[in-house]
Amino acid sequence: MQTTDNIVLITGGSSGIGLALAKKFLSENNSVIITGRNKDRLAKIRAEFPDIRTETADMTNPLMWEQLVKKYSDVNILINNAGIQYNYDFADQNNSPDLIEAELRTNLTGPVFLIKLFLPQLLTQKTAAIINVSSGLGLVPKQSAPVYCATKAGLHIFTKSLRWQLESTNIKVFEIIPPLVDTAMTKGRGAGKISPEKLVDEFWKNFKRDNYEIRIGKVKLLYVINRFFPGLAEKIMRPGL
Repeated sequence: MQTTDNIVLITGGSSGIGLALAKKFLSENNSVIITGRNKDRLAKIRAEFPDIRTETADMTNPLMWEQLVKKYSDVNILINNAGIQYNYDFADQNNSPDLIEAELRTNLTGPVFLIKLFLPQLLTQKTAAIINVSSGLGLVPKQSAPVYCATKAGLHIFTKSLRWQLESTNIKVFEIIPPLVDTAMTKGRGAGKISPEKLVDEFWKNFKRDNYEIRIGKVKLLYVINRFFPGLAEKIMRPGL
């Protein structure tokens, strides 16, 4: 994959994995646009990295998808990184159905529709890529986040199918499958987290080599365990990390 002179749009790029990806692409002489919901955080990023363009955008809003496509018609790498996770008892009627809608739109339907809207322009580029950030929980779920795990499993399968459909075109379709990463989403949870920067370093090596399904860190081991000992993989992952 061409790793310089790209125009890269990263959703959820104001912190964590998204921001680490933005810094890496910027350092490799690419133009970078990030989206985020927090205006103050985006302002701080602009102050520190004036070459990064920022867009305040709620990725659950279809109007935002359309505005991004119209405004950034020269994008040739689309990275769907925005994600949210709610941990709760699905049977508890005190939990609002809005939680379901938010996870579905942010983690699955948002990326799918954004890809659909960007495809016409991506197909006109000399080289192009779609990079979806899923999760090890899309391979083996945990008990406490059924909707999140379902959205990431859906994104994983969608990415694979889309890759097959586009394999004769100029668009390369990548998937980053992270383990537990030290981000705001995972604050207070688990041990053995990797940093967003370490994740991006591992991603970059695979990205340059056109390794499309990129299992990061402990996900490589999880994949093997799940393939040969699925019951053990579920026992490990069910309580969460």
